[in-house]
Amino acid sequence: MSGPSEDDVATRRSAGDDESRAASRSWWDHQADDYLDEHGAFLGEARFVWCPEGLSESDAGLLGDVRDRRVLEVGCGAAQCARWLLAAGADPVALDLSAAMLRRGRDVGAATGLAVPLIQADATRLPFADASFDIACSAYGAVPFVADSGAVMAEVARVLRPGGRWVFSVTHPLRWSFPDDAGTDGLVACDSYWDRRPYVEQGPTGRATYVEHHRTLGDRVREITAAGLTLVDLVEPEWPADLTRTWGAWSPLRGRVIPGTAIFVCLKPGPAAPLS
Repeated sequence: MSGPSEDDVATRRSAGDDESRAASRSWWDHQADDYLDEHGAFLGEARFVWCPEGLSESDAGLLGDVRDRRVLEVGCGAAQCARWLLAAGADPVALDLSAAMLRRGRDVGAATGLAVPLIQADATRLPFADASFDIACSAYGAVPFVADSGAVMAEVARVLRPGGRWVFSVTHPLRWSFPDDAGTDGLVACDSYWDRRPYVEQGPTGRATYVEHHRTLGDRVREITAAGLTLVDLVEPEWPADLTRTWGAWSPLRGRVIPGTAIFVCLKPGPAAPLS
C-alpha cells in the first residue's frame, strides 16, 4: 500500500482489470523517479531483494541454480533483480507495465554493463511462446496490482517448461487486517482478513490512481494449483534484528510481531529440461 498523495483519498472498493491496469501504469510512470530515489540504495543496481525485510536471493536461493537458465522477471520495475540474474550467469528477460521504470532500467543497465532485454507488457498477457523459460520470478511485481492474479499464474505456467520454477513475493495477506501504519496504530487489527476489496487511492473525480488487490493465503494456493502448478514452499521472512530501516508501513516495530511478506515457491510438474 503506497499511502495517498495530498489530493487523493484511500478507500476499499472494487476495481476491475482496466481500471487497475490504467492506475498501475500511470502511478509507476509518474512515481518511478521518486520511488527509486527513496529506495534505490536499498534495492541496489544489480541486487535481488525479495522484500522490505531485506531477504536476498543470494542468501535464500529460492530460485535454485540459475546458471545458463532462461529466466523471466515479471513486474521487474527497474530490473535490479534481472541484472543480478545476468551477473549470476542466467539468461534473463525483464517485463513491466511501466515505460518509465523500464527507461530507468535501461539507463542503469547501460551504466553498469549489465543490460538485459526489457519488454513492456501486461503480466496477464505474456508475449512469449509456451515453454519458453526455465524459471520465472517476481519480487513484489505485478501480482498484487492486477484484478485477476489467477491469470498471471496461468500465464506463467504456460511459458514455463516442465520442471520450471515460479517464485513470487507479495505483501503478507495478514497485513490487510491492519492499518498501513509503521507505528503502534499499525499493530491493531481493524479490517476483516476476508475482505477482498482492493485498496484504492483515488482523486477528487473518483478515478483510481493506485490499486492494490488483496488475496488470502488460501486464495493464493488455489490460484497456484488451478494453474497446474505445485506449491513447494511458503517463506515468511522474519525482520532482521539489525535492520533499522523503515519502508512505508514496514518497520522494526511491526516486523517483530507481524509478518510483512509472503514468498510462494512453485514448480511446474515434469522433468526439468537439461542444460544445453
